[in-house]
Amino acid sequence: MARAIVFHRHGGLEVLQIEEIDIPEPGFREVRIRVKALGLNRAETLIRTGAYIETPTLPARLGLEASGIIDAVGAGVGGFSPGDAVSVIPPISMTTYPTHGEFAVLPANHIVKNPANLGWTEAAALWMPYLTAYGALVDLAQLKPDEPIVITAASSSVGIAAIQIARKIGAVPVALTRTSAKRKALLDVGAEYVVATAEEPLSQRLRQIAGRKSIRVIFDAVGGPMVIALSDAMSEGGILIEYGGLDPLPTPFPMLSALSKTLTLRGYLVHELIRDSSRLERAKAFIVDGLAFGALAPTIARNFAFAEIVEAYRYLESNDQVGKVVVTL
Repeated sequence: MARAIVFHRHGGLEVLQIEEIDIPEPGFREVRIRVKALGLNRAETLIRTGAYIETPTLPARLGLEASGIIDAVGAGVGGFSPGDAVSVIPPISMTTYPTHGEFAVLPANHIVKNPANLGWTEAAALWMPYLTAYGALVDLAQLKPDEPIVITAASSSVGIAAIQIARKIGAVPVALTRTSAKRKALLDVGAEYVVATAEEPLSQRLRQIAGRKSIRVIFDAVGGPMVIALSDAMSEGGILIEYGGLDPLPTPFPMLSALSKTLTLRGYLVHELIRDSSRLERAKAFIVDGLAFGALAPTIARNFAFAEIVEAYRYLESNDQVGKVVVTL
């Protein structure tokens, strides 16, 4: 038997339980890992509350990120052996392949051997944020050197990954955060500019920062009414990439800006990159190269023990963190 995070009904943090379950066996082209660390994501909060793109059958498990040691391989698996230190490419379905437990079974093509310079916590914080940011900025928007890139929710793990990837390309990361409390932390992780959206006139400040350079790309995890101000600051032919909906208020469609500037408003999921093996391999090569040369480095906001899983999610949902919240086993 092994411990795992389980919820029997949708709701708040009180529905999360640590339960004993049978240790899962790997099937064809699957591997089983003994988990050493878990990365936490907003998607897990959404699935727990019944607001995610995937609807689980209850009782359900969750989790998209992990690092650990392979302890069993299924038939048809090549290139991996028991004892390998690995981390997880986020599964398409977290209810089919949940990671939050002492053991996790994943498809072998969603497993990556850990770079030698990464510990368990950093490895567990790697693939979801960096693949998400790479897929949007490099694969989709084809971000160019010297151009500004506006990043909302910039203190999140994906936001920090986007800042670092923009720096690696030679672009100019403009970090958006609610208040100036996180300004220094965001400058320290590589932001060129920080805008406090609750303290400054947003579209005016963005146009001032851009100057003669146009704001072609915005990477937005928030949505809500702020989309109007963001689109107002964009240049002709710009692309506004929406990958989250942190603001519970409705998101209006910026009709006048979209028409007058021929803007593209694009919904984005990291799954579209993960499902395409050639695009995924390019992304992995870019990320591993960035790790090797120090351009990319996961930022750990705080580390919790497995028994503190509820406290870990409470901290994630407080929005106080800068970087990834990790749980170690």
